[in-house]
Amino acid sequence: MIAATKKWIFLKISSIILIPLMLWFIMNLVSIYDKGFGEVIIFLTKESSRFLISLLMIFAFFYSALNISEIFEDYIHDENLKKISNKLLYIFAMLIPFITIILIINLET
Repeated sequence: MIAATKKWIFLKISSIILIPLMLWFIMNLVSIYDKGFGEVIIFLTKESSRFLISLLMIFAFFYSALNISEIFEDYIHDENLKKISNKLLYIFAMLIPFITIILIINLET
């Protein structure tokens, strides 16, 4: 299979997975918007919330990294710069969710 086809399939699958995660996140964000800090921490320390937020972070950064790499493919003409940009993008797309997930898991009530 061609790499562009794989990327297109991954974009479609990740966007389908992101829809229910985003709906869940928006509904919960609305419900905790006016709450105090303690209630927000309680929400973030629930096991189900941790798991769903972790999934949301992983798929959101995966989706955005794929889209940004497409922009690099279209607008960066220097192959070396394109490779370096894509590698840095993928490193940050893995590192930022990882750090965020670790911080959420280590939250204490």
